[in-house]
Amino acid sequence: MNHTSVVIRCHGNGRAYRPGETLCGEYWIESAEPGEVRAVEVSVLWYTAGKGDEDFAVHDFRRITIDERPGADPRCPGEFSTVLPRSPLSYDGQIIKLRWCVRVRAFLARGREVIGQYAFRLGSVRPARAVKS
Repeated sequence: MNHTSVVIRCHGNGRAYRPGETLCGEYWIESAEPGEVRAVEVSVLWYTAGKGDEDFAVHDFRRITIDERPGADPRCPGEFSTVLPRSPLSYDGQIIKLRWCVRVRAFLARGREVIGQYAFRLGSVRPARAVKS
């Protein structure tokens, strides 16, 4: 049994981007057989983590189905590109953290799916410090 996984690589400056900058890169599905991948969703999104309810929003979304790329080899890279918004900026607070990522979700034969995620920072907000009382 093979272990199918998603690989994501961003071009440019690595893991820190400014608002208005273009985030682009490529992804591919490792160890997938031709015909095994039925569809791929590529999202650029943010989510919160920490205390309270978790929020998230999708900035950019694209779905590619096997019908759009018949006979495509999933091991060949697919590309993505989006201009990043002005907000919300990445934030590492004491109570809440706001994270950005590229998420690729591959839908495989027989109802299986695999997800890959590439985290990055948007903006340069300083981390929060605890207040001394």
